[in-house]
Formats: sequence, structure tokens, C-alpha cells
Amino acid sequence: KSEHPVMIVIGNPPYSGVSSNETKFANRLIEKYKVEPGGQQKLQERKHWLNDDYVKFIAFAEELIAKNGEGILAMITNNGYFDNQTFRGMRWHLSKTFEKIFLINLHGNAKKKEVCPDGSKDENVFDIMQGVGIVLAVRTKQKIFNLSKIYHTEIFGTRQQKFSNLDSDVKYSEIISENENVFFVPQSYIGKTEYEQGIRVNDIFKQSVSGIVTMGDDFIVNESKDIISDRVQKLANGSYSQIVLNNEFKLGKNYANYVSSNSQKVKFDERKLVKINYRPFDERWTYFDNNVLWRWRKDVMVNYVNKPNIGLMVCRQQKTDGFHHVFAHSEIVESSFVSSNTSEIGYSFPLHIYDIDGWRSNFDQKIIENFTKNISISFSPEDLFDYIYSVLHSPDYRLRYKQFLKIDFPRIPIPTQTEFDRLVPLGRELRELHLMKSPVIDDYETTFPVPGDCLVEKVSYADGKVWINKTQYFGNVHELVWNFYIGGHQPAQKWLKDRKGRQLSDADLVHYQRIIKILLETDRIMKEIG
Repeated sequence: KSEHPVMIVIGNPPYSGVSSNETKFANRLIEKYKVEPGGQQKLQERKHWLNDDYVKFIAFAEELIAKNGEGILAMITNNGYFDNQTFRGMRWHLSKTFEKIFLINLHGNAKKKEVCPDGSKDENVFDIMQGVGIVLAVRTKQKIFNLSKIYHTEIFGTRQQKFSNLDSDVKYSEIISENENVFFVPQSYIGKTEYEQGIRVNDIFKQSVSGIVTMGDDFIVNESKDIISDRVQKLANGSYSQIVLNNEFKLGKNYANYVSSNSQKVKFDERKLVKINYRPFDERWTYFDNNVLWRWRKDVMVNYVNKPNIGLMVCRQQKTDGFHHVFAHSEIVESSFVSSNTSEIGYSFPLHIYDIDGWRSNFDQKIIENFTKNISISFSPEDLFDYIYSVLHSPDYRLRYKQFLKIDFPRIPIPTQTEFDRLVPLGRELRELHLMKSPVIDDYETTFPVPGDCLVEKVSYADGKVWINKTQYFGNVHELVWNFYIGGHQPAQKWLKDRKGRQLSDADLVHYQRIIKILLETDRIMKEIG
């Protein structure tokens, strides 16, 4: 390969987000992908999956063929780069290098619970959970330096059906991209002009930040304030070495080293023991100090510490199908609050910013003047928050702008007086429900009829009953509640599964019943929003 031109690179490279190829050569290969389309600016996101091994192999193949001036790249890989927002620089660079790119989306993503369009089973072509795709990229000597033509097809079904379809003549359709993201899957642009007349959430609010990343939830996040207090004091007095942290809490070497090396800087302060919104309806305790939190996001998160505030958490982009990625919070918040998918990092937008003079609104006043130009009566910052919250929970809005909500912070339509008056009360009702401050949450419709120790063993659902073990269940639970999504989480399932192996207290039983009621009410209000 060093003496002869490489014409074809073909293969099935490894897929590994934590790369095994960390040489300078391998890492240099993907630098060309860490750009915004056009190549004039670095990629804006710090968190991405461009270091995955399969990306490095594609980058290697592209470099060889570009150097030769012609050739073919043919690989079957993880299909994440087809439409993931942070791969836009990679897609742009490939389409700049090659003349034609043919893509076969083989789906089969068990993590996304993919099914066929008719609802039947969709299988992976390999024994893996990650969706798979084939790329065939062609460059000829006649290549002129504009973006390539992109052709796409997709195959659903059983593994055998997919093999059979691949053995026959594959029919492609050309993708016409209307924006800079150069998607490798077809996009719908119906409603784009209308959608872009709205104002982005990150323009409406002046300050925002991605959620806190602890790098060691098992150590520094817990339901018990006393446990966190005890651990931090032990850390401060030198009881936790890196080895102990690794063995007792199974921390990765980077975080264990970070915590142990900072232990002498930790001066225990009771005021730093704070609540954290960990997952929907799952409030826990942590220690708000940069010596124990990997990324504590102080400048914004401090506005929630022992202060009355409301926060809006949304994702800048999403990988899962359908927009559910919004939720309110009132404490500091973890980055996976609305989704544990690493491509769906949550960003927090506080309503109030606190300084030495008290609090002020976090809205950009110049933007708000335009945003509220049709509103003729006085309104509060909470009213604006509730209007935004209501819009983001509109089923019609989520469906109509589904494609655009995937790729950037959501845009909020400029309200008319009529819509503002209608949606603000509904948004307020939702917000109070989600912050568990609504009186309706104590109006239980679920039952827990069988006494006992309430040990969570195996969580399942059947015929309106949520079973936590072989004999005990919550009754009268509607199926829509069991399947209800908030971001990437299904709270009615996740809250219980996160407590597997422990006994539920009386307070836990009440709390879970409240979750069921809140989700049922949320569905009702969303339908009213329309």
C-alpha cells in the first residue's frame, strides 16, 4: 500500500465509542470531520462520537482515495453518522471528496426499539444492538469540487429478508439536501419557512448550560443526604484513596484519580449539600463543589442553589424518534435528566439570574420585545415561561416540526394575544404538575392492594397492573402512562427499575402513585393544548 495507489477500501471495521486506536495518526485522521459544514469553523459541540473506531476507518479510506484521485469506499458500519447532528462535518467532508455516495440504511437499532413501518419486527443483520448501514462512495478523475450526489435506500424486516433484498437489485432515491447538515437520510422540509419564523429557545434566554456531569453517580449522587455528607467528610479527611474509590464505588480511573487528587482541597461545608434533579420525578442529593463534581457548571447552576427558581431543560439535538425532550426543574440538574442518550445532552435555561442586587429575568429583553410584539396586556416572566412550556408540549407542534426539532434548539412561534391567553394557563398547569406542586397529584387513581415488604425484583406491566415482584403490584395503571415518554425516559418504568433490589418505603409508594397521576394528567393537558 505504500508503493501502489489504493483504488478500493472495503470492510466491516469495529464500532467502539471508546476507541482502541488512540495513536496520533488515528486521531489526526478525524480532525477534518471536527468542523462545521464549509470547513471555516470548528465544530461547535464538544461532546460527540467522532472518535469512534469506525469513523477513523472511514476517514483513513477517504484519505487514501483522495490522495489517489479516484477509487471506491465500501463499508458496513454503525449507521449513526447518517443523521446524527454532530456528524454534519463528517458528512460534508465525505460529500466534498466523493462524486457519488450510495447509502443503505439497514436499521435494526434495538436501542431505539426500531420496528418495520407496519409495526412488525425489525432485526439487525448482526448480533448487535446498534443500527447498521452500508456506504458505497465513488470518486472518479472527473470529480469537480462541489458536493456529491447522495443516493439512499432503506431495508426493514427480518435478517433473512434483509439478506434477500441485498442480493437483489437495490433501488436508490436521490437525497436533495436543503440545509448545511448534508443529511444521509431523506428529510421533510414541509413547514420549514413557517418554523423558522419562530425564535430559538437559546436566543430567548440569555444564559444556559448543559447539565452537570459527575462522572461518578454511584459515589456523589444518592437519595440520602446523610450518605453524601458522610462520603464527602471521609474524602476530606483522607479516608478515600484512589484504590478505595475504585474498589468500593467502581469508579473509572480518570474520575477516581480526579477525586482523590482533589481530596485535600475539600473543606466540608453543610451548605454545599444540595438537591439535584437527577431524572424526571427522581430528586437526589449531591455536593456542589468542583473538587468532587467533574463538571459542575457553576456560573448557571448557582442560580438554583438554595434559591427559588424554575428551569427549562431541553436538548439541542436528538437521536431518538419523536420530540419529547423537555422538562421543568427547580434544582441543579444532571445532564441526563431528560435523556441518557449521549447524543441528547440536556441544556438548562433558568428563569431567574441572581446577583448581589437580587434576581433579574434571564430573558434577552431585545428578543422579548419582538417575541411579545402582539401581546397588549402585562405579563410576568413566569407567563412567558409557561407559554414556551405549553408550546413544547403541543402534540401538533411536535409532529409538524419533527424533522427540525431533531437538529437544533427548538424554535418557539411568536404568539398572538389569543394563543398566549389560551396556552399560558395550560403551561402553568403542566409546570406545577412536573415540579410536583399541584394539588391534583394527591388524587390517587392507582391502588397497591397486597401488603408485604414491597421488594422491587422484576418490574413488568400487564392488564393495568405494574408488577414489582411475583405477588405485588400497582393497580389501575393505564397503558399510556406505562409507555409515556419524557425525553429518552419512560418514568413509570424507569423510576421503579432504578430501585430494583430494594424495598419501597411508604413514602416511595405514595411518590410512585403521584408519578402515575402526573403522567395521566400530562397526557390530558397535552391533548387540550393540541
